[in-house]
Amino acid sequence: MTSLSHLEALEAEAIHILREGVAEARSPVMLFSAGKDSTVLAHLALRAFYPAPPPFPMLHVDSTWEFRSLMEFRDGFVRDNGLSLIVHANEEGRAAGLNPFDHGDAYTTVMRTEALKDALDRGGYDVVFGGARRDEEKSRAKERVFSVRNPGHVWDPRQQRPELWRLYNGRLAKGQSVRVFPLSNWTEADIWTYALLRRIELAPLYFAMPRNVVERDGAVIVVDHPERMRFRPGETVTTRTVRFRTLGCWPVTAAIESTADDLESVVRETLFASSSERQGRLSDREGTGSLEQQKREGYF
Repeated sequence: MTSLSHLEALEAEAIHILREGVAEARSPVMLFSAGKDSTVLAHLALRAFYPAPPPFPMLHVDSTWEFRSLMEFRDGFVRDNGLSLIVHANEEGRAAGLNPFDHGDAYTTVMRTEALKDALDRGGYDVVFGGARRDEEKSRAKERVFSVRNPGHVWDPRQQRPELWRLYNGRLAKGQSVRVFPLSNWTEADIWTYALLRRIELAPLYFAMPRNVVERDGAVIVVDHPERMRFRPGETVTTRTVRFRTLGCWPVTAAIESTADDLESVVRETLFASSSERQGRLSDREGTGSLEQQKREGYF
């Protein structure tokens, strides 16, 4: 019997998880931010259910501070692949002017966490596929592949179910839902190498090009919406050749200086990287704004 390569084994595992999740679901949905992980996950869903389309819609929770080119890529991807896209935003938070400059944790809670919970409740979704990976951040490493959420979408890492021999328990009590992570065992390098292998088009922000930036608190911030940017005294816009390893809200996502402008060079750069990709998520910090605390409250 021919053995599978590393990437083939990861692909087969992810496709198995997707099919298992759908088999258990009453109303499934896939979160789609148009980032590299969710794009690879969407590609896997297309393969898993081919020639039929994936039996669930894509859901994007729009913080209203997304990169413009990322939203263009999102719309093109779902259109070209015949996918159904639902976009949801917290309109009350938008009307109140919540933003990452002035409101910090409150902005994340209202525009990300509460918006996600509201979208899931409105859709009545019980199985929610997402592209999180265990190697991203220490709280992610606690996550099961089938991660049960209690009523209110609360996550308790102490009450997660065992997953021996890659057997997944998707049974849900009343009010529960489950977040399913088919990419749990993938690494950042796996994502990039798989995209190269399968020739998956990814958002242009991941590739180096000259961009207008400011340096703030030791981080390089791309000025994506000049009219919405809150400049600090003494800050000046310069042009630097940068790219992103991770993508979030543009005012709080740092770029890295790089010359990697195609998949091959990004793979090489990733293999020799000495820092975490989430160094660019400026909101990932200990305390009330930590990713684990956000997850306990219902964040993805």
